[in-house]
Amino acid sequence: MTDLINAGLVRLDADLGSDKHDVIRALARVVGDAGRATDVDQLVEDAFAREATSATGLPGGIAIPHCRTAGVAEPVLAFARLTPAVDFGAKDGPADIVFLICAPAGGDNTHLQLLTKLARSLVKPAFTDALRSAQTPEEVAELVTDVVGSTPPAAAAAAPAAPAARRRLVAVTACPTGIAHTYMAAEALEAAAERAGVDLAVETQGSAGAKPLTKDTITQAEAVIFAVDVGVRDRSRFAGKPLVSSGVKRPFDQADQMIAEALAAVDDPNAARVEGTGGGAGDGAGDSTGGSGESWGGRTRRVLMTGVSYMIPFVAAGGLLIALSFLLGGYEIVGPYGDIAVNNSIFDLPDPQALGLEHALFGSGLAAYIGALFFIIGKTAFMLFIPALAGYIAYAIADRPGIAPGFVMGGLAGNIFNVQTSADPPVAMPVTGFIGAIIGGVLAGLVAHWIGGWKVPTWARGLMPVMVIPLFTSIIVGLLMIIVFGRPIAWLMDQLTEGLNNLSGGSAVILGVILGLMMAFDMGGPLNKVAYSFAAAGVGAAGAASDSPELKIMAAVMLAGMVPPLALALATVLRPRLFTTAEDENGKAGWALGLSFITEGAIPFAAADPFRVIPAIMLGSAVTGGLSMALDVAVRAPHGGIFVLFAVHNILGYFIALIAGTVVGAVAVIALKSFGRTPAESTDPALVAV
Repeated sequence: MTDLINAGLVRLDADLGSDKHDVIRALARVVGDAGRATDVDQLVEDAFAREATSATGLPGGIAIPHCRTAGVAEPVLAFARLTPAVDFGAKDGPADIVFLICAPAGGDNTHLQLLTKLARSLVKPAFTDALRSAQTPEEVAELVTDVVGSTPPAAAAAAPAAPAARRRLVAVTACPTGIAHTYMAAEALEAAAERAGVDLAVETQGSAGAKPLTKDTITQAEAVIFAVDVGVRDRSRFAGKPLVSSGVKRPFDQADQMIAEALAAVDDPNAARVEGTGGGAGDGAGDSTGGSGESWGGRTRRVLMTGVSYMIPFVAAGGLLIALSFLLGGYEIVGPYGDIAVNNSIFDLPDPQALGLEHALFGSGLAAYIGALFFIIGKTAFMLFIPALAGYIAYAIADRPGIAPGFVMGGLAGNIFNVQTSADPPVAMPVTGFIGAIIGGVLAGLVAHWIGGWKVPTWARGLMPVMVIPLFTSIIVGLLMIIVFGRPIAWLMDQLTEGLNNLSGGSAVILGVILGLMMAFDMGGPLNKVAYSFAAAGVGAAGAASDSPELKIMAAVMLAGMVPPLALALATVLRPRLFTTAEDENGKAGWALGLSFITEGAIPFAAADPFRVIPAIMLGSAVTGGLSMALDVAVRAPHGGIFVLFAVHNILGYFIALIAGTVVGAVAVIALKSFGRTPAESTDPALVAV
């Protein structure tokens, strides 16, 4: 049997070229010179093709290019210690230790087994230090043989073994908006599972809805992966399964590691597991709380993002309807004309001018009628976003029993029902807004979770989620919100509102800069959503004036959120050689995503090169946010990007701020990527057909 590696396959302190393609070609020739390749050109082509799918650079100055290829007849390893080091796409810099792993095209998962063994050793400083200090090729070959074995794993058995059954896993991916992160994380996990020879079924709980995993699929799975920034719907379906839990972005960089962790958890009796006893219907409280391995910070983030995720559709639909109502009816008509529109048919309407109302756009009673109806529908949808925020925060903590009391607390926070005391004169309930919704939702979830843990007789268990938990939670938390927290939070909201109304000059610009930085920092993550929620809440509270402070804040947030994908799209046009072929394609999509106010369009670039991309797009968004506030740009629609220009005040300022930030962001990206980095080569057919 042939050794996987020997001294003839090792090169020490070698200069094999200036980029990774040169290194791969040189190592392929080493394999050929050692008589271990049947077709060196085919080996090079297959290694290039694998390299084009994703970078093989690892932290710590290591690279492991690999492929299945018809260019070799049996597994083989080639090694080089490079001088100088060469960039293989790792985030922390170039690699000086490189392994080329070649496996036969018709073979099994041998190269994946080698990758696993190597990866486990390469994270150990003692092994990598030994490779860097080795004096002879024989010493390196011995070191590597000790960790991966002297013969191909498939040949090590004395007799043919029956094929092992494929391992089975399930996963759930979800992000607050469910537009980009959710599906990108699913694709990364599926690709990693395929590389590992594992069957993986993924449930994407995104904006397009979810196709739930079947009961049989979950039952047959050995472990579950939750890559989520929000609560998992019906989490109790997975009760008792070994669990690997993370945020939705982790699979972008560590999908292979997550698959390996899930497989390891199957055989680990101390591994974290999904709460419950299995087979539950999901009605018990607490099914959505974090796993035993979830940190308090991660749990808090997930809870808040769950509320925001369910809130956004109410905000987007309601806000756009209100903006359309103003387009059709004018700012001065839609409110006063609303009662008339509801109580009369379309054929029996008084002329707005007869009521002393000047129509702003079309000058017709029909337009005013439709605008008034849109206003009523939109205002109703908008009023529900505060209860939705509180209700689904409670849901993330206590599952379904928390929804009803959470909505009640949101209703109190928004004062939907204009509840009044019996005082003379009547005193309205304090309006605590989105801050009150967050506090009320958290309290409702915690109390519902606590009540759900009570030991009750068997006959009473069915009453707990539908009557006992919602009733007692609503009483306890409702009294706390009214008596204890209501007025302090209302005072805080009054101070915030007063501060916004007093914004002018430099203070407004500084706020715009801060909001811009928040929108670009995590591209749909917690900071982005905090800024967006703050702005969206103001749209509902804004008066008729088209340039109110709340609407200026909404404009700054929307414009700043459009900049990251637009800046990166522009950068790929100006300097395409700084980007991979895949990034160039993502840049084309970035134009549409940016113009639609989908900040997540920047994620593929940031995931591949965060230390250069994120500061650059933050700079661009900060410029746009500050300019938007300085130019008094305002927008009544909480979403839509370029497609809601009808709702924009000062369209010229809108475009000036957007274009300036996009250009600044693109220039910053190009500058940072050009500094100290070899431009990425495109996978041109002429390049790979060596």
